Amino acid sequence: MNIEQLRKVCLSFPSATEQIQWGDDLLFKVAGKMFAITPLEPAGVWLSFKVTPENFLELTERPGIIPAPYLARAQWIALESRDALSPAELASLLRSSYDLVCAKLPRKTRDAILRGGSRAPATHRGPRKRKRRKSPADRKRAN
Repeated sequence: MNIEQLRKVCLSFPSATEQIQWGDDLLFKVAGKMFAITPLEPAGVWLSFKVTPENFLELTERPGIIPAPYLARAQWIALESRDALSPAELASLLRSSYDLVCAKLPRKTRDAILRGGSRAPATHRGPRKRKRRKSPADRKRAN
């Protein structure tokens, strides 16, 4: 699978977007959360994506598939070459990665994606501000 085929597969998922980040990495995201990463310049790995814990153990035993650098603890694998997986198996695992990431999104965002919104809203709004409780002295002054 080449980069254009990879883009076609990843961008076929509902509300999937692509973004270049960290200099020369192409990220595929849903609602601002990444589900696949490929470097645009030659590198030690060709593609990284999230898998289930069961698939992580099984896939990392195969030649050409390693735990993804920096992301292995979150159950991401990395393909060292383009032919480590067949195109059909890779497309299926990419869809699974997308689904795993979608499952962790807030319900409102997931529902927007399922309704077929053109683009799901970004979910990060920053920390919520807490209302400051009035001290007894402040309450006395207010009266």
